[in-house]
Order: sequence, then structure tokens, then C-alpha cells
Amino acid sequence: MQWRAYILLTITTLFWGGNLTVGKLAVGHVSPMVMNSFRWGIAALVISAFSMPQFKRDWPVIRKNWPLLFAYGAVGFAAFNAFLYSGLRFTSAINSAIDQAAIPLLIFVLNFLFFRVRASTAQLAGFALTLAGVAVTVSHGELSRLLALEINFGDFLVLMAVLCYSLYTVSLRYKPALDWRAMAMACFFGAFLASLPMVAAEAALGLAMLPHDLTGFGVIIFIGLFPSLVSQVLFIRGVELIGPNRAGLFINLIPVFGTILAVVVLGESPEGFHAVAFALAIGGIALAEWGKPKTP
Repeated sequence: MQWRAYILLTITTLFWGGNLTVGKLAVGHVSPMVMNSFRWGIAALVISAFSMPQFKRDWPVIRKNWPLLFAYGAVGFAAFNAFLYSGLRFTSAINSAIDQAAIPLLIFVLNFLFFRVRASTAQLAGFALTLAGVAVTVSHGELSRLLALEINFGDFLVLMAVLCYSLYTVSLRYKPALDWRAMAMACFFGAFLASLPMVAAEAALGLAMLPHDLTGFGVIIFIGLFPSLVSQVLFIRGVELIGPNRAGLFINLIPVFGTILAVVVLGESPEGFHAVAFALAIGGIALAEWGKPKTP
């Protein structure tokens, strides 16, 4: 069961790393909120094609828990990507990838604050390494900038996305007993509905841009199917298998895939501070997973 979870979560983070790459690639081809709305609209429609029987069967549970399911979609999916895509307009895909290494740390912090779930000494050391890696990234290797609160605005937006997804992951402990297809379908529709006011606000500001070329349409199709539909379903299943704390650690693989894809696809150039931050992030996940408690 553990190895199956590891494989599912690794595939999940591969597509999420790709989400960063195409999100950066989309700049100038489709606006962030329009892209976000199309993303969840596509995911909701596709999953509806093969999940309607489970959705109808679980409808009494869905109707009873619709505020929670809507919140999952609104915060964990729609708000997360709204912050992420907006941040990618001001920072690099590599930076965004490393920033997301803070998600496992925040998951543990929130689990302790809300539910008194404790971490081992080795896990705490791993989180410290992760936090150091994020600090190096957002300060662009000049930690003195943190003391002066000189943080790149794009990195700040990505960290707001990190907070959204951490809250979503921690709250999955309240997930009602639903077939995974029914839950994903409900959350995707919730994300799509929550994205509509964001599009309206973007349009009111004169910033909305519909896809108008092959790049724009290609980005929307990719994110609607893989980072949205496939990854979210696999992540829900991974959390079911090994719990949110351990599943959250795999998000630290996003810097691996995100950095590789940013260099290969976008031609971004890694800098010295990226290597330091990358090593800290990967060291953090290794140490924290090695020091995990005996029971999930």
C-alpha cells in the first residue's frame, strides 16, 4: 500500500511541476483568472463523463456536506491556482517550484495548531531545512532582504497559494465518506463556480484575456486534464493511503520536476541560490520521511 501511494504521489507532483511550467508559458497568451476558470471547467466536464453514477449514488452525502466540498474546491483548487498563476507573472517557474516546498511544513504546523498532531525530532529538522530553502528562494539568496521585508511580489503570491493548499490538505480529515470520483467531481464544480467571480473581477479591471493562439489553447487543455483532473484524484487517493502529513511531504518533489521542466521547456537559467535552496528542499523531504512516526 505504501509503495502504491509513493507512485501515485510522485506522478501527482510531476504534473504539478508541469503546471508551473505551462503557467509561466501562458503569460501573454491567456490571463490567470481566465486560465483558472477554464482549467476547472474542463476538469469538471471530463470527470462528469465517467463519474455521474457515483455522483448520483452519493448525492445525499454530497448535499449534506456541500459547504465543505465547495470550500475544498474554492480554497484548495481555485484560490490556490489564482494566486499561483498571478505570482508567475512576477517570478520565475523555478522560484515558484521551490516556494511550494513550504507546503509540507505548513501542513505539519497547521496539524499541530488545530489538532495537536506532533512531529518527530527528525521531521522537525527536515521542516527546518525546507523553511531555509524557501527563505533562500524568496530572498534570491540574500537573506538580509528578509529582514528588510524585500520579498519579490510574485513569490509572496505563490506563498499565499501555499497557504491555501496547506489548509485544504489538513482539512481533508473531515472529508465525508464518498467515492473518490464523486468527491473529485463535487470539488471540481466547486472550484469552477468559485473561479467565476475571479474572472469577473479580472474583466472589470480590463485584464482578462481569452486564449487566442495555439499556446493559449494548449496550456488550457494540458492543465485541465493533467494537473487538475489526474493529479487531484491521485493526491486524494494518496492521502487516503498514507495520511495528509506523509502525503504532503511528496509536494517537495515539485522543486525537482518544476526546476527540470523550467530549464528544459522555458529555458530558464538556474542560479547559485537555486542550487542551495534545491538541496535544502530535497534534504528536508528525505530527513522528514526517514524520521516519520511508526504509525501514519
